[in-house]
Amino acid sequence: MMKNLFKKYIAKNNEPGKPDVDKQHDGRRDFLKKAALGGGLALGGFMFSPIEETLAQSTSKVNRSSAPSELKITDMRYCVPMTTTGRCPIIRIDTNQGIYGLGEVRDGADVRYALMLKSRILGMNPCSVEMIFKSIKQFGFHGRQGGGVCAVEMAMWDLAGKAYGVPAYQLLGGKYRDTIRLYADTPEEQDSNVFSAKVNARLKTKGYTWLKMDLGVDLVKNIPGTTVNSGFWKGSQWNDKIMTTGDTKHQFTQVQLTDKGLDEMAKYVEKVRAAVGYDVPLSADHFGHFDMNNVIRLAKRLEQYRLAWMEDVIPWEFTDQLKEIARAVETPIATGEDIYLKEPFIKLIDNNAVDIIHPDLATAGGLLETKKIGDYAEERGIAMAMHFAGTPVSFMANVHCAAATQNFLALEHHNIDLPYWEDYVHTVDKKPLITQGFGNVPDSPGLGVELNDEVLKQHLDPKDKTYFAPTPEWNEKRSWDRLWS
Repeated sequence: MMKNLFKKYIAKNNEPGKPDVDKQHDGRRDFLKKAALGGGLALGGFMFSPIEETLAQSTSKVNRSSAPSELKITDMRYCVPMTTTGRCPIIRIDTNQGIYGLGEVRDGADVRYALMLKSRILGMNPCSVEMIFKSIKQFGFHGRQGGGVCAVEMAMWDLAGKAYGVPAYQLLGGKYRDTIRLYADTPEEQDSNVFSAKVNARLKTKGYTWLKMDLGVDLVKNIPGTTVNSGFWKGSQWNDKIMTTGDTKHQFTQVQLTDKGLDEMAKYVEKVRAAVGYDVPLSADHFGHFDMNNVIRLAKRLEQYRLAWMEDVIPWEFTDQLKEIARAVETPIATGEDIYLKEPFIKLIDNNAVDIIHPDLATAGGLLETKKIGDYAEERGIAMAMHFAGTPVSFMANVHCAAATQNFLALEHHNIDLPYWEDYVHTVDKKPLITQGFGNVPDSPGLGVELNDEVLKQHLDPKDKTYFAPTPEWNEKRSWDRLWS
C-alpha cells in the first residue's frame, strides 16, 4: 500500500502519456524534502535508490510520537513556580521520542513527592497509564502527600494524548461539554463591604456565575462575646504548628460560637447575599475548628441564605458525624479535597454522609481516579464539584476530567487576582484558558498546553530556582516496594 502511494505521488508529477525523467526527479526531491520531518535526515546515500526504499530506510529510526508502543520514559525534571496558594511544583516527564508530559504536584506540597517516583517509572511506556498508576499509588496518601502520584498520572495522560494525537478527555471516554463552569474563590475580608465589592467584580467584570466565600470564626473572634474558649488557642486555623488551633482537629478544640457569634456571621452572609443576589450559587468554606454541634447550629442559622454548600465543616474521616450533620441541616454538605483514592469517597457516599463530593484531582489520584469517583457518585445520585488551587497545568488536567464526567457542577479557580497566572502557559489551540468565568475545553492532544518559559522563570520559588535541570540523583531505586510476600 505504501509503495502504491509513492508511485501515485510520482505519477502525479509526470505529464500524461510520456515519462518525464526530469519531472520525476523533481517530484522525488520535493517529496523527500517534505518527508524530512524537520530532523535533518541524511538522505544523500539513498538518492538513486527506488523512492519507496529511500523513504523506508530514511525514516526507520526516526523517533515519532505516532509510535506509542515504543515510547519509553527517560527522565523527570521540575520547576517550582509560585501562586497565591504558595508553591505549585510542575514536573516534566521526557521520553525517547522527544515528546514530554506535564504534571503538577498539589499546591503547597513538596516536589520530592514526585521525584522519588522517578526511579520506579524509568523505562516504562507512559501510555500504560493505569499500570503505572497501580505501581506507584502506594506512595501517595491523603492531603498533599497524594501530590506526587497525581503529578505523574497527569503527565502520563498528557504524554498518551500526544502520542495518539487526541485530547486527554477523549482517552477518558469523550466529553460531555465544551466549556467548564468555574466557581470563583474569594478570600475573606473583615469588612463585608470590601468583600462585596470584590465579589461584584468577579460577577460583573470577569463573568463568573458561581462564587465561594471563606466564612471562618476568625471573622468574629475579635468581637467580644462571640466565641467561647477561642482565647486559649494561639494563631488562626491556618497555623500548622503543633498544639495550635490550626493543628488541632475541629472536635478537640472545644471552641464554641455564642448566639451573638452566630448573629454576626449571619449578618456577614446577608450583606454578601444582598450584593450578589439569588441567581448566583454561593458556597462557603473554612469555618474554623469547632465541633459537630456548633456546625449544626451555624448551618441552621444560615439556612435562609441558601448556600450552595458548606465545605469541610469537620475532618472528612469522621463519617458518622458528617452523616449526623447532613441529616440535621438543609444546606448541602461537601467534602473531599484532602481525600486520596476512591475508597474513602465510596464510604462517605454509601453512608449518606455527604451531599456533594469535592475531590482535588491533584490529591484524589489524578484524572482517571477522579472520574471514577465522579461516576460512582453519579450512580448514587450525588453531584461532583472539584477543588483546585494550582497553576494552569493542573487546571487543564481538571478541565479534561470535568469535561468527561457527567455529574460535574463547577471547578474552583483560586488565582483570579494573580495577573500573570494565565501567562504561565500557551494553549496549543490558541484559545484562552478562561472566557467569562468558563474554562475552555481544548481539542489539541494531551492536556493542550505548553509552558511559557520566560514567565515561569520570573516567578520561581525563591528557595529553589531549578528550571527543568537533569535529576540523575533520583534515578536509582533503593527499596523493595512490594507490599506482599
